[in-house]
Amino acid sequence: MRDRVEEVLSKIRPSLMMDGGNVELVNVDDGVVRVKLTGACGGCAMATLTLKMGIERVLKQEIPEVKEVVAV
Repeated sequence: MRDRVEEVLSKIRPSLMMDGGNVELVNVDDGVVRVKLTGACGGCAMATLTLKMGIERVLKQEIPEVKEVVAV
């Protein structure tokens, strides 16, 4: 499942990079994906929205086994 998550994140990264940010996969455990927002995304006031409405939404759509995405 980790490889599938990385593949989906690679599709999301260009959008984040356009705004000076990025996302790193930390761990996948029992459907919970742990990521670290870096660059401009790390301190952005919109980071929670990006995480839940962007990254989590896309991951759940592409990989139904994903239950939640959590920032660490």
